[in-house]
Amino acid sequence: MTIEKIRRKIREGRYEFTAHAQQERLEDDLDIAEIEAAILDGEVIEEYPNDPRGPSCLVTGYVGTRPIHVVLGWARQQAELEQMLRVVTVYIPQPPKWKDHRTRGTKP
Repeated sequence: MTIEKIRRKIREGRYEFTAHAQQERLEDDLDIAEIEAAILDGEVIEEYPNDPRGPSCLVTGYVGTRPIHVVLGWARQQAELEQMLRVVTVYIPQPPKWKDHRTRGTKP
């Protein structure tokens, strides 16, 4: 997954949130426009090409001054023009799992 392809899908509105991502964004008080902006200005920091649910990646970006993480994958594995991006989860990276928003820490 490239950030350019991800950004194009976000700009086109060709994405969806999982129920889990919706719950997480509400718990962290993040609105959809903030998440979109964070993805559009963000960067891929991890790729998961062998995820059993299909290729996915972790994008980091900012909501104001707060860093956030967004895990993204593909909702359908069809022709590229028909592919829908899926927001798998969104969260605010925090210790001990994350030293900072780009560096993994230790798992709890």
